[in-house]
Amino acid sequence: MTSDRTPDAGSRPDHHFEIRIYYEDTDAAGIVYYANYLKFTERARTEMMRERGASHEDLRRRDGLSFVVKSCAVDYHRPAKLDDILDIRTHIGKTGGASLNLLQQVFKGDRLLVSMDVRLALLTSSMKPARIPKALIAALQPQYGIGK
Repeated sequence: MTSDRTPDAGSRPDHHFEIRIYYEDTDAAGIVYYANYLKFTERARTEMMRERGASHEDLRRRDGLSFVVKSCAVDYHRPAKLDDILDIRTHIGKTGGASLNLLQQVFKGDRLLVSMDVRLALLTSSMKPARIPKALIAALQPQYGIGK
């Protein structure tokens, strides 16, 4: 992993999101298809933003801005299976003027299944980098420690 912020043992994630594994999420062997973890973590990031009052749709409509994935490094440790309940834990790392770094980990109970380093970039509607608005930083900073 190339994370700029690896959580300490016992550290609390900045956000939790649970998801159950359905038949449609699995492959012929009955385990979660590897690309589906990208969808699961995207949902977790979206819910984190929404819970902090900074939904992607509001950001797009109000400010003409959108977060996009600039890079993503994934390590698969163990498989998840049908009917498992997964806990996606998101840790927010450093932010740049137009970027946000996250470490997302997928757990089943206390067993780490997947680790993902994600770097998001904020873009204008014309696909140019944009500074993260102060209001967005303020919405995330009290709970998530952005910029630390």
